[in-house]
Amino acid sequence: MKKHFLLLSVALWSAFSLQAKPRIDRAEPLCWWTEMNCPLTLMLHGEDLADAEVTIQHLNDGRVVKGECTGLQVKSQHNAESPNYLFVDLAVNEPGTYRITLKKGKHTSKVDYTIHTRREGSRERQGFNSSDMIYLIMSDRFVDGDPSNNTVEGMAEACAKDNVHGRFGGDIQGIINSLDHIAALGATAIWPTPLLEDNEAAWSYHGYACSDYYHIDPRYGSNELYCQMVEKAHEKGIKFIMDMVPNHCGGTHWWMKDLPYHDWINQFDQFTNTHNVFSANYDINASEYDRLLSNRGWFDRPMPDMNLENPDLLQYFKQWAIWWIEYANLDGLRVDTYPYIEMVPGSEWVKAIMDEYPNLNIVGECWTRPTPAVAYWQSGVKNHNGFDSHMPSVMDFPLEEAIRQALESDNQGWGGGLTCVYDVLTMDYMYADVNDILIMLGNHDMDRIADVVKDQDPRRVKLAYTLLATMRGIPQVFYGDEYAMKSADRTLGHSTLRMPLPLGEEVTAEMQDMYEYQARLFQWRKGEPVIHTGKTMHFMSRDNTYGFFRYNDNEAVFVFANASTDSRTIPTANYAEILGKYNPVGLDVITGKIYDLSQKDIVVEPLSSIVVKLQK
Repeated sequence: MKKHFLLLSVALWSAFSLQAKPRIDRAEPLCWWTEMNCPLTLMLHGEDLADAEVTIQHLNDGRVVKGECTGLQVKSQHNAESPNYLFVDLAVNEPGTYRITLKKGKHTSKVDYTIHTRREGSRERQGFNSSDMIYLIMSDRFVDGDPSNNTVEGMAEACAKDNVHGRFGGDIQGIINSLDHIAALGATAIWPTPLLEDNEAAWSYHGYACSDYYHIDPRYGSNELYCQMVEKAHEKGIKFIMDMVPNHCGGTHWWMKDLPYHDWINQFDQFTNTHNVFSANYDINASEYDRLLSNRGWFDRPMPDMNLENPDLLQYFKQWAIWWIEYANLDGLRVDTYPYIEMVPGSEWVKAIMDEYPNLNIVGECWTRPTPAVAYWQSGVKNHNGFDSHMPSVMDFPLEEAIRQALESDNQGWGGGLTCVYDVLTMDYMYADVNDILIMLGNHDMDRIADVVKDQDPRRVKLAYTLLATMRGIPQVFYGDEYAMKSADRTLGHSTLRMPLPLGEEVTAEMQDMYEYQARLFQWRKGEPVIHTGKTMHFMSRDNTYGFFRYNDNEAVFVFANASTDSRTIPTANYAEILGKYNPVGLDVITGKIYDLSQKDIVVEPLSSIVVKLQK
């Protein structure tokens, strides 16, 4: 009998001593705020967290306040498939610092968590809109403002400026140092490519393979410096847009070693690419096979595809986006590869953000053509299947392609030259809000505009920018294009178009002339509501010219672009239906010359344009 009692005692002692000891390594989001619309679900990760008992105590100067904690309370909790996660739904009632304790048996693990008072007026913040011009920056390649962080211990890839595909050292300090240059150009918003940690061993400079959603990559700076950058931009009247990638993470993301759920990412028996067929989302003839592969296939090998149909991941991403907007005081988001995301949860993600910030703007990268395929993704479009993305803005890739096609040759054929641009604008009725689409001549993923225009002629580049500054929508300029920068070596791929911004003596007289031309246009554009929200009336021609009016009840802007190599006479008689509503005498905002558009002999020189402001 004593022997059996002894064996039982040993067994009980062993079970108790081997009982799991919870350890919290991460708590995300990093903090939260009062008066938020989005509920808070804290994701805890560490070791042996499943089924732990969760209690919360209020702290005052680091000491536990006795009594019931009412400022932050546990509503519910649930495990993941991995025992190393715990999801805790919290009721947020009061600001303060709280101690969250997880207990299993006699073992505990603790984490202190802060609830802040929400910034006054945060919900009502105004996002970017058609009165803005957005300046796009390839973050690692822009300006190296702090060489001391070019290579950081513990990060997989070091700075290698002699490797065209390596890291060059561009950083947050470089953006801060360039704010005056950006503001003088007429830009009123900045969109840098992702600045979050990307710890891939190679190609990490592009930033689109995130390894930590809540921390700035130390080779760019810190979370604190990021906030300072946004604040300094705001001081100069410049809004700030964060580039977000909910479709995929990086293969080195910390959770890839211990996924919460098997379906946290989309998994296959072998590596499976997306086939990039966006049409499968709305094609009435599409197969389920194509739909699933479009949304669930991986963008690239180092980029595991996230499954937003997992409710815990969807909530994680809602909080992540809202956290950065609130934490850094952002003015908008750009969403990478938006149509690759599972459609319904993707739209729920956007809606949660817009519910929190009704006046914010979010632009989705929907890189497809023609116009109906892009317009499908803008909120408010009456799609045949009832789908609404809740995405306020999309990128006008059809217009970008048309302008490039028009200027890459002297084609004056039936469908050539500037008739390409006319044809694209005939589809404007497809958009829910044509003034809330982002227009551009290029970005970090395509050859620069100066690379593709015929003969790399700066006059053609100026023509392109005349159109960009005066057409409907929100113009975006890719850094370096203000100097008509060209790719270093297009045979080596896109890395060579993402070279550092010329500085100081590197800026030639020709570059400075281009900068000043664009600055005149975009500085003028800032004060012209008729360009921001006016209607468009355009006129067809077959001689590689394009005439159009931006107008409202009180004023108009007349634009005539001549992309031919011959002088052209403006057919002013053709414009009688709209010219008759305004005083035909106006000022060309480019040259300062006065034009009387009632005359029939106005000649525009080859490869040039006029932009004339008219009043009633």
